[in-house]
Amino acid sequence: MSVADTKAHFDAAGFENLVHERTGEPEWLTERRRTSWNTFERAAWPARSDEEWMRTDIRLFKLDAFTPSLGRTAAAAAEAQPLLSRGVDLAGRVVSVNGQAAESHADEELTRQGVLFGGLADAVAEHPDRLQAIFDRQVVSPAYDRFSMLNDACWTGGVVLHVPKGVRLQRPLHAVSRLCGAGASDLTRTVVVLEEGAEATLLMETASEDRDTPGLHNGAIEIVVGRGAKLRYVNLQNWNNRTWHFAHQRAEVEREGQLQWTIGALGARLAKVNQRVALCGPDAEAQVNGVMFTEGKQHLSYNTHQHHEAPYCRSDLLYKAALQDHSRTVWRGMIKVDEAGQRTDAYQRNDNLMLSTDARADSIPGLEIEADDVRCTHGSTSGRVDDQMIYYAMSRGYTRQEAVRMIVAGFFQQVFDRITIDSVRDALGEAIGARVQDLPSQ
Repeated sequence: MSVADTKAHFDAAGFENLVHERTGEPEWLTERRRTSWNTFERAAWPARSDEEWMRTDIRLFKLDAFTPSLGRTAAAAAEAQPLLSRGVDLAGRVVSVNGQAAESHADEELTRQGVLFGGLADAVAEHPDRLQAIFDRQVVSPAYDRFSMLNDACWTGGVVLHVPKGVRLQRPLHAVSRLCGAGASDLTRTVVVLEEGAEATLLMETASEDRDTPGLHNGAIEIVVGRGAKLRYVNLQNWNNRTWHFAHQRAEVEREGQLQWTIGALGARLAKVNQRVALCGPDAEAQVNGVMFTEGKQHLSYNTHQHHEAPYCRSDLLYKAALQDHSRTVWRGMIKVDEAGQRTDAYQRNDNLMLSTDARADSIPGLEIEADDVRCTHGSTSGRVDDQMIYYAMSRGYTRQEAVRMIVAGFFQQVFDRITIDSVRDALGEAIGARVQDLPSQ
């Protein structure tokens, strides 16, 4: 019986099976995996006593309920149905199923320009030296917590985009990750590096095979925006509402670099995401946009961190959440300014629209400033839909549900206006509109 046919678990034997089957990986990566696995085995899961986890309860999460993705059998699963790329002229696309590459293609023009875009597992085997320099940078710490350790030890695939100096990609690239089958897991990594003066747009999204099958995603996203480079990055989390979603995401923006990072969080049973941006060089700039929509008993927790390490940098974060039923969101935001970060201009805001009396939104902005010449502000609001607005719309012929959808769309419009990609605005708007329920009369 082959390794791919055996029932694997996230234990010592399962880890050895994973290492055994990855015969094309360089030795440095295997050793890194072993180091992270040994650290993982000694570590404990985050506890409610940890400040970062006190509002997120994972006692019902059982890693033994899920299996690592081994072999290439997952590649035969159903084809993805993307949202973000509809009507978009793409320069390349990567599809993964249960953390394994299922499809990868890129225009020949990308190869001629020296661009590396494709599945991460294949890229590591084919370009080990090029990828080692990226991994050694450790943009995401492999020892941050037990979830980051597990991903660093057991990742099976993902996406890599490496754009050489001065190359500007005119057409977007697209990646889709899917979960298929009961107990399936997706342990993937996304690695994006834009060298000096480069420019690119990357659209990424997730999806589940059906609405009812439990799944696990434990991922990492590492982004490096070089000097004067410009990246537009969109990440749509659209798992079903029975998927556990854990992720560590971090970007480093160097001198005069620009990053626009848009997050869409619509799915998952429970999501716990750390999203960090470090402005590492003078005049670096980051705009972070977040759209969250919850229903049922969903629990979405996002920790955002804007770290100003250098002077004259700008960051602007706007997260908006709408909540239905008994769902809950937790947003913890921090602006951190180092002593060297003089003339910083930083802003963060979180707005919440309550569509149910049983929903709950926790909003916790924060500032930690060591410089003395900065402009740093934050804000947060929470409120319910105004019945007078619903009545006004209904008096002009709209149904109650249509009126609520209009109000929700207007609530998110400030974020949509920031997004420069038409397909992304349309996809987010349609996905949210389809989830809006009729509100009970007051």
